[in-house]
Amino acid sequence: MRILQVCSVTTFGGGERHLADLSHALTDLGHDVYAASVPGSPLWDELSFLDKGHTFALSRFNYLKNLTGLAGFVRANDIEIVHAHAARDYHLAALVVRLASHARLVLTRHALFPLKRINSPLLKCAARVIAVSQAVAESLRRNRVIESAKITVVHNGIDVHRFNQPVTARNGDFPVVVGTLGHLAPIKGHDVFIRAAAQVIARRPDVRFLVIGEDKSPHLSYRRSLESLVAELNLNGTVTMPGWRDDIPEVLSSLTLFVSAARSEPFGLAIVEAMAARLPVIATASEGATEIIEDGHNGKLVPADNPEALAQAINNLLDDPLECSRLARNAQLAARDCYSLERMARDTERVYRDVVLGRGK
Repeated sequence: MRILQVCSVTTFGGGERHLADLSHALTDLGHDVYAASVPGSPLWDELSFLDKGHTFALSRFNYLKNLTGLAGFVRANDIEIVHAHAARDYHLAALVVRLASHARLVLTRHALFPLKRINSPLLKCAARVIAVSQAVAESLRRNRVIESAKITVVHNGIDVHRFNQPVTARNGDFPVVVGTLGHLAPIKGHDVFIRAAAQVIARRPDVRFLVIGEDKSPHLSYRRSLESLVAELNLNGTVTMPGWRDDIPEVLSSLTLFVSAARSEPFGLAIVEAMAARLPVIATASEGATEIIEDGHNGKLVPADNPEALAQAINNLLDDPLECSRLARNAQLAARDCYSLERMARDTERVYRDVVLGRGK
């Protein structure tokens, strides 16, 4: 199939990682993959493996140029599927499909917040909408902007082999490190993680805490508030916030325990990455985490917004290395069986085939 992936986002997060990985996997499956993204963006660089004739340069500011140029690109390359991954591009992709009438539109929804009802008429042309979790699918159904019959769930997948790192860094004389990963925003619950850290440190002064993530807001106000909280709780030197790191598999290999303290989470890509890295995982019972983690089998679930419960769960696992090992082993097996990139690509391929054959109307 000839498939065009569309994303104008100029930062790089889970949705952009998803698109880049999916494009690689679909190419490996023998599909003719094209991409439209913004030159100079991290995603543009991630998609550099595509032939130059398979990429379309989106303008940051000229919507009309993007619309007419992309419609011509779709016609010239006889694109069968136009797949948009960010809400900001749904309108553009829908109009492109209307101008290039032979192509079919597929959307991926990564977020839980509702689409605006005003979008309903234009998005009626979507043949299928992929939700990255059951929670996202339920949100879409309640929203009623997209017809329920068009919504299907394809869980996010990762390249599990990237996270098959040596575990020696978590043994011997190396420090005990509890880490969390995700962009810095209140919804991710980093403040809860830091408050839990203070309670753990009161009992275990040797433990260190690592917060990996970037504040993408213009004034970095949330990061500054976290830094103030660290100072207020006398955790300087105990909680480290190095910003974003590109070597995530290596970072995860240095951890003893992974924590997701999110107040809400549509899926939980970082959780799956930690599971693939054979880490024991503690997560708050957010929407996405409860789909991924079977409490007591491949991880631990605790109530959201509850530093005391989180601290207790951390202490309990640090007290029980055998339980940590059991959970980590089960987590890695679950990541490989349920959340591999190959599985995601095959499931997405089936969606495309249904759409091309007319079963996605």
